[in-house]
Amino acid sequence: MASHRKSRTPGARVAGIRTPALATAALTSVALLSQTADAAPSDDGRPSLEEVEKKVDDLYRQAESATEKYNGAKEKTAKQRKRVDTLLDDVAKRTQTLNEAREELGSFAAAQYRTGAGVPDTATFLLADSPQDFFDRNQLMDRMTGRQKAAVDDYVTQQSETMEKRQEAAESLATLTESQDDLKTAKATVQRKLGAARELMSKLTAEEKARLAAAEEKKREEAAREAAELVRQQEAERQAAEEEARQPESGSAGASGTSEPSGSSGSSGSTSTAPSASTDSSYAAKAEKALAFARAQIGKPYVWGATGPGSYDCSGLTQGAWRAAGVSLPRTTYDQVEAGTTVPVSQAQPGDLVFFYDDITHVGVYVGNGMMIHAPKPGTYVREESIFYDGESSIHSVVRPA
Repeated sequence: MASHRKSRTPGARVAGIRTPALATAALTSVALLSQTADAAPSDDGRPSLEEVEKKVDDLYRQAESATEKYNGAKEKTAKQRKRVDTLLDDVAKRTQTLNEAREELGSFAAAQYRTGAGVPDTATFLLADSPQDFFDRNQLMDRMTGRQKAAVDDYVTQQSETMEKRQEAAESLATLTESQDDLKTAKATVQRKLGAARELMSKLTAEEKARLAAAEEKKREEAAREAAELVRQQEAERQAAEEEARQPESGSAGASGTSEPSGSSGSSGSTSTAPSASTDSSYAAKAEKALAFARAQIGKPYVWGATGPGSYDCSGLTQGAWRAAGVSLPRTTYDQVEAGTTVPVSQAQPGDLVFFYDDITHVGVYVGNGMMIHAPKPGTYVREESIFYDGESSIHSVVRPA
């Protein structure tokens, strides 16, 4: 995932996201780059270092957005192809059954012809444009035996059902073709955006690349300070909650003057908190497994569209991590953000999913202490990093799966 810079309207925040307490890393990066690169194009017409960095960031963002569309189209295509295969198998079986019914009717016609018993109406039936046309013209059913009638009924039913399934298969094939076209379009977009980003970076001098790397390091330091601030806020909220929880107990005990009401109050409090404690314990056990998986992937390369085991994109990593905990997450960030309960950033717990940007195109697994494990962007590796790596304003929401 690139270090994407994206502005928000001051004060406009998604529910559950805390108000910025520090300057964002994105603003820090701009200030740093202003110190290390000319804002205006150089004399030779080349863009400034700041302009290149912003353009590359934008291209990476666009590539990751296209990657999630590719992931969704790939999943849809796989499901549609499976459906088409199932329908075609069904059509083949029904066609075989229809042929067998046709052969049975043909045997009746042959027998009538050999014996000269009656008019060869069955043969005429087989030559008609449709069974119904024949019935309307010749009133065959009045001249058939019970066995012949059953054979015709079976043939008509099999023919009708087979035609319906063929039509359904044809429609599914058309849908599959559309999904394949969407897949090709998304793939081409990803490759085009990444190619443009690589081309821009290839034109930078060694000195310019070093200055960009230094600016990135400064951003990471700012992100680490944001994470430390989050930890302090979480600790303050925890202490405040504990203090608030103690106050009703002491008030109840002081008012009663007896042990029985106090015991009742304690029992009631235990009953109300026990389910929550049980839920937290169950979630923590699953989260531990998800995090163990994510940690084991650190150092593996980011590859768009990858779901492991040798490489991952962002949503492929989170999906794999929670699969290891026995929880099935959807493939894309757009769907994963709906697969759980949204919580405030200040209440994030290890294992939660942290989503980024208004278009929800990036995700990581929360580790604790303001840190996460994620697959950042092309050219990087799975790593542990502050959730403020691209500034507080880039955080979209935190979701607790399962």
